[in-house]
Amino acid sequence: MTGFFAPYRMGGLTLPNRLVMAPMSRARVAADGLATASTAAYYAQRATAGLIVGEGVQPSLQGQSNPFTPGLHNDEQVAAWRPVTGAVHANGGRIFAQLMHGGRVGHPEVAGYTPVAPSAVRLDAELFTGPEGMLPAPVPRALSTAEVPDEAAVFGDAARRAIDAGFDGVELHGANGYLIGQFLSSNVNLRTDRYGGSVNGRIRFAVEAVEAAVDAVGADRVGIRLSPGNRIWDAIEEDVPALYGALLGALAPLGLAYVHLLATTDDDTLMGLRKAWPGTLIMNPVAPSDPVPATREQGERWLANGADLVSYGRAYIANPDLVERFRAGLPLATADRETWYTGGDDGYITYPAHRY
Repeated sequence: MTGFFAPYRMGGLTLPNRLVMAPMSRARVAADGLATASTAAYYAQRATAGLIVGEGVQPSLQGQSNPFTPGLHNDEQVAAWRPVTGAVHANGGRIFAQLMHGGRVGHPEVAGYTPVAPSAVRLDAELFTGPEGMLPAPVPRALSTAEVPDEAAVFGDAARRAIDAGFDGVELHGANGYLIGQFLSSNVNLRTDRYGGSVNGRIRFAVEAVEAAVDAVGADRVGIRLSPGNRIWDAIEEDVPALYGALLGALAPLGLAYVHLLATTDDDTLMGLRKAWPGTLIMNPVAPSDPVPATREQGERWLANGADLVSYGRAYIANPDLVERFRAGLPLATADRETWYTGGDDGYITYPAHRY
């Protein structure tokens, strides 16, 4: 079995190990979605990962979901990211930007826009809006058929800006019930045009968004993250094996850098998707709803089952040197959950490497 510490060739990059830092929102950026010096320190501390996938970045102001999150839709944001990517590269790392369009998981108090979605189906939840606190999610505005291609195109625009900002590539966030996942969903996507109804209709937006990014920066710089069968933000999917088999079949000819799967469905379905996908597969061993972070053993099991790379999220919060801790069999530190989204440097860049 190939272990964590063997190098791997992914597109134009040689990764020194098989460990990926998964994307995690930390809600730490400055006003107007600008990355900061602390953002640069945070990612540079974790640059020993084979690949870093950065936190979700809104590809447009319309697509912003959470407050205090970064963007890649104007020149100022591009300039703010360059010291971050530069710091990662100076420390020997590689970093992709995750492009995350919230769709209906958004609020006018955050972005100033009514959120858009495949259909005008309200999310039955309260959303954190910043100074206004928790507020009920609004009814989103359904995109017209003519508008949908334009919304897919923002992923291409943001991908160009990401490369200009020094990122090595981009990952489209197709997981966890955000806009791409909303189109895949059978209870959020009630459309009867070419973007809804059948499996081929429901996967169309995802494919067009990926194609926009590929056209902008090249296939070897584009990946996508997916969570088959996940019900986060109440986006329910029917016929999961057929839906995701069709999606991977449509994406396969594009020659993407990777597909990044979360373990949000049964092993048989995930193994079927592994067999269906001809390219690089990143596997995240646990679902976001799992109360326990993924273990080394769970990651090794997926390497044995055919994953090329394994991603870890929560383990990277308190263990910036996770690669070395796994290599040397060192104990893992536990993150303080109370500081995940509190802003400032505490619980962000204050976790040290292991002290021998």
